[in-house]
Parts: sequence; structure tokens; C-alpha cells
Amino acid sequence: MEKNFSVAISYGENLGYVEYDETEKKVKVVLGDEEGKKKAEEFLSRVHEIKIPHETLLDFTSEKFDAAESADSLKIVLTKMWEETGVHVDWSRPVEYVKAHPHY
Repeated sequence: MEKNFSVAISYGENLGYVEYDETEKKVKVVLGDEEGKKKAEEFLSRVHEIKIPHETLLDFTSEKFDAAESADSLKIVLTKMWEETGVHVDWSRPVEYVKAHPHY
């Protein structure tokens, strides 16, 4: 059974989404702004070292994440995307809405 994860994104006045195809292990960025799309694609194509918390707020370990490895890895990488690229992840915006209304 094919399972995809999608989340809405925005850049400037443009809405879009990131989709992960679990079968193909591919990340796809759909965004009407070419600059934002390129930034997101480049960011999501790299392996990221991210500090993950454990037992306390001072207990972190650095772990490497490849967004294309799994939907869970993609979700962790997405938490860092905005600060490096300016592409915002709209976790609560329905993706179906974005597909119908790609602009604010």
C-alpha cells in the first residue's frame, strides 16, 4: 500500500507543499516561487546533523538525518528548514486547501 506524507509550506505570497513518497523514498517540493522551491529542494537534499533532546533539556545528542530516508526523518529536517531558507512549514494548514489556493 502506497503511503505519502504531505505538509503545507509557504514562501512570500506563495503556498505549496512538500510530499514524501514512502515507496520511492523521494521528496517532492511543489511551490510557485522558483527561488523558494530551489532553496527548499537544496536544503532537503542534504544530510543534516541535528541535536535531538532526550531525558532533560540539557541532554542532547547530534544525529544525522536524510530527509529522503523516511517520513519521520523528513519531519525532523523540516523543523530546521525555515531558519536556513526562509521557507515556512505550515504544519496546521490543510494540504488540500493549498492545492486549491496556491496564493494568499
